[in-house]
Amino acid sequence: MAEAPASAPAGSLFVLNSLDANVQVLDPASSSDLRRVPVLREPHHLVLTPARDLILVGDSGANEMFLLDPRSGEVRRREPISNPYNLGFTPDGRRLVVTSLRRNQVDIYRWDGAALAFEGRLQAGRKPSHVTFSPDSRFAFVTLQGEAAAIAVDLDTRTEAWRAEVGRDPAGILWHRGRILVGVMGGDYVSVIDPVARRADRQITVGRGAHALFEGPRDGLVYVTSRVDSRITALDPQTLEIKRVHEIGGGPDCLTFDADGTIWATLRWTGRIASIDPRSGAARVSRVGRSPHGILFAPTAAA
Repeated sequence: MAEAPASAPAGSLFVLNSLDANVQVLDPASSSDLRRVPVLREPHHLVLTPARDLILVGDSGANEMFLLDPRSGEVRRREPISNPYNLGFTPDGRRLVVTSLRRNQVDIYRWDGAALAFEGRLQAGRKPSHVTFSPDSRFAFVTLQGEAAAIAVDLDTRTEAWRAEVGRDPAGILWHRGRILVGVMGGDYVSVIDPVARRADRQITVGRGAHALFEGPRDGLVYVTSRVDSRITALDPQTLEIKRVHEIGGGPDCLTFDADGTIWATLRWTGRIASIDPRSGAARVSRVGRSPHGILFAPTAAA
């Protein structure tokens, strides 16, 4: 495997090592440890606040949310949150939505820029997993891994507005240019939902274990990880046709992008992360902790 360039924009990488119960903070230029922040049991996903002044880390096994300084990694405070498996802010930054894979619930919080205020809960069905949002912040779209479906949640009424069948064991979900894209982990494809017709009308084959979806901030491509076939597929943002495929061993799971557009991936099965040049495919692999899941690049200017 070719080596990626050693240089990287100023900032830090935050990696959630689920089975080591810690947040590993790394220097992206060298992939060396800056610090390891202990949590309680099993962190999976994390998100930067809209003001970019805090990182929220969901420790789903411990029912805790850790709020970290994005520059130092220090824990600012902790809050009790019911099984925070996955989480995301609405585009307007006014709400945080937390999905509970274990407790079959979707929790909605008001966010005022400093504190969370619980608004309500939806008993969503079996295994609510990943979340994305409509551009107007009215709806959250959540995959149900136990029901082969994705649902639209009306955040004002906290009710299920509609659902679409997508395929067995759906995971990642992304609102993209008026469509909703879903990685079907029990298959090898991305299911494309028309939110007006409220049904899936297309499948895009990307590889077995199709999992999470991310939009490249610089190139606009849609990146899909496939954990079983161990690849990252880049889709054209307009046509959704395959533009390139990055074969990367170890079960790529979550992605983040630094300010230069370099792709950073957690390799779930091998306890490593990879940095990948999206144009050449050159990659560098580095060891981290056990079962790395969520990953986030936080630029130095985040706070």
